[in-house]
Amino acid sequence: MLLDFLRQGDTLVVIRIDRLGPRSVRDLQDIVHELKAKGVALTATEQPVDTATAGGKAFLDMLGVFAEFETKLRRERQLVGIAAAKARGVYRGSAAPAKRPRPAPGLARPALKQCRHCQQRA
Repeated sequence: MLLDFLRQGDTLVVIRIDRLGPRSVRDLQDIVHELKAKGVALTATEQPVDTATAGGKAFLDMLGVFAEFETKLRRERQLVGIAAAKARGVYRGSAAPAKRPRPAPGLARPALKQCRHCQQRA
């Protein structure tokens, strides 16, 4: 994890706050608190976020709130769309992932076939 490599006095620079991967305001706050505990500043190049300043911290919190709000709205719209599709009888859900046959224990795995490009080089 990136946070494990940061040391006191470092500045973590990201393009946008959503690139940190927070799923909620709480996740974002946890990341920021961990950075602060390590003595690491956070700066976003495309947003006025700099956790070293009060204004930057306030803007960071507002971005987190709006990001969580947007995520919840998207999920609500998705559920409404699924319910409408089910009512029309056209919703089948996502396809189950294909299962590959597993070799019996103790047997060697089958050799992989080479692609035509690899065969041409040989």
